[in-house]
Amino acid sequence: MKKVGVIGTGNFGLALANLLALNCEVLIYARREEIANKINTEREHKGQTINEKVRATNNIEEIATDCKLLFPIVPSSNFKEMLEKFNPFLNPEHILIHGTKGLHIEKDINEVEELNKTEVLTMSELILRETSVVRVGCIAGPNLAKELSNKEIAGTVIASRYNEVVREGKKALNSSIFRVYGSNQVLGVELASVLKNYIAIAAGMLEGLGYGDNSKALLITRGMAEMVFFGKAFGASEKAFMGLAGIGDLMATCNSKLSRNFRVGYNLAKGKSIDEILEDLSEVAEGIKTVKVVKLLAGYGFNSPLADALHKVIYEDWEIKQGLDYVMNLPVSDDTDFFSSN
Repeated sequence: MKKVGVIGTGNFGLALANLLALNCEVLIYARREEIANKINTEREHKGQTINEKVRATNNIEEIATDCKLLFPIVPSSNFKEMLEKFNPFLNPEHILIHGTKGLHIEKDINEVEELNKTEVLTMSELILRETSVVRVGCIAGPNLAKELSNKEIAGTVIASRYNEVVREGKKALNSSIFRVYGSNQVLGVELASVLKNYIAIAAGMLEGLGYGDNSKALLITRGMAEMVFFGKAFGASEKAFMGLAGIGDLMATCNSKLSRNFRVGYNLAKGKSIDEILEDLSEVAEGIKTVKVVKLLAGYGFNSPLADALHKVIYEDWEIKQGLDYVMNLPVSDDTDFFSSN
């Protein structure tokens, strides 16, 4: 496909557009006309230099008509609204590969005490429900936007039920600096990319409290177990959690101050309130919402002590030390209890 579209001008959307420009002409959609004009005239936005092969537009019909392969990179809270605007211009010929590391919740999570599985949708499921597009996938992995914009070597996974989606995504994105792998484990890849967000908050807390590498390694390993338990409860294979979207993204976000979720935890440990932290962030930290969602889904029987502890700290006014003590005093289990026995 000679021209590829990106929907969203956040840091990751801009970085992805630049990576796509190594292989294709790129059209990037901005909600505001002034942002599109800035990108086109100044060739810069949010501190990123924009490749000359990237052109911005705020015309939905133009990008949907010109680009059959689209990468929506929009926060989960805005994703449905975006689909509603694009839907009149989408058809089964389109391929959508989203890069949103969040979930769509049918109810107000601040107004309910539990959630049903049917009330929680991945972005792929939302695309299939809200549009006529059939060929859907997601992109996930250790893709910190600042490093991508600096052209540092990185990798990602494109997951879809359809081999064609993976193939076209690879063609558009694979390069000498960006290695693109494929997977058919789309549900697991999507859930892994969501769940690692709250583990990264906990990692930031440990860093802010002054704990070292042993503590971080314990957190990452048991965080991976927690992600797998959740995924299996929702029908995902543990296999997806062992790749770039799972352990790869988990390692990156739990060790980098470039991660918004890591910074949330770090600043909480330094005494800032959650309201202060969120006000300072330029983009959404999906992990805050994910903690609440995991808690509301606890009735499905998965083991989530880290999410429980984070919920107590973020939403129930516990001190971080109380949350840490809560986790460390729980009964221990087998080391690799998250793997299937067969």
